Amino acid sequence: MTATAHTTLVLAGTGKTGRRVVSRLVAHDVPVRVGSRRADPPFDWQDDTTWEPALRGIDAAYVAFYPDAAFPGAARIVGSFADRAVACGVRHLVLLADRGSAEAERCEQAVQDSGAEWTIVRAGFITQNFSEAFLVELVRAGMVALPVGDVVEPFTDAEDIADVAFAALTENGHAGRIYEVTGPRLLTFADAVGEIARVTGREVRYLPVTPEQFVSSLTGRGVPVEYATQLVGLMVEVFDGRRENATDTVERILGRPPRDFTEYVQKTAATGVWDAHSESSGGA
Repeated sequence: MTATAHTTLVLAGTGKTGRRVVSRLVAHDVPVRVGSRRADPPFDWQDDTTWEPALRGIDAAYVAFYPDAAFPGAARIVGSFADRAVACGVRHLVLLADRGSAEAERCEQAVQDSGAEWTIVRAGFITQNFSEAFLVELVRAGMVALPVGDVVEPFTDAEDIADVAFAALTENGHAGRIYEVTGPRLLTFADAVGEIARVTGREVRYLPVTPEQFVSSLTGRGVPVEYATQLVGLMVEVFDGRRENATDTVERILGRPPRDFTEYVQKTAATGVWDAHSESSGGA
């Protein structure tokens, strides 16, 4: 690894992938700045006056858009940020993009058009959504209801995403590359939930629902209707079979196989996060 002496900005630096990228940079003594609303200086995707202070002295950035690069309007904001980053002297942008999403592809193009060196890290459904995001409460309640039917997905571990992003940020040879990061095998959501039930010994079932039912369930738990509607729109878009294949990206880039879903479930169950008393967190 060839580490840079300059500082790396990690956006969504307290989220699922961002905090893992931060931990890898810190472990390898790469100067890092966490990009979040509570950081100093703070960074807020919805407040562009926070961007330049966060970008000062930055050489490379991990660009994880919140709430998601596939949400409507993301490309406009990501493009504006990329242009500002280049103007501030940022050399390399590593973008986390959603595999198969039209809006995420527009984010990719915006970063590619910015003039910076770029690397795209595409990922599908992140495995840790079951334990660090919106699904954890459903797992605890024993019923995971989603509008995705029996589509199969190569669930992608956030640890693998972070490892690939870390390599792109700290090694030569990754500029101008698009990496599709997936898990090693295809599973339905029923398969995934069944694996959680088997390992935990709890009764956890998967229930396919309509998009309208899913929106109602989210808003009933206090999720804003705009976010719920956008999330469901994204799920309907990408869970149509377009991501029903696994890649060898992790093995090619890292020289090891990607983490399997069962390994994730075993390690996560041991933490107790799916116990009724536990609390969860979210973010990219």
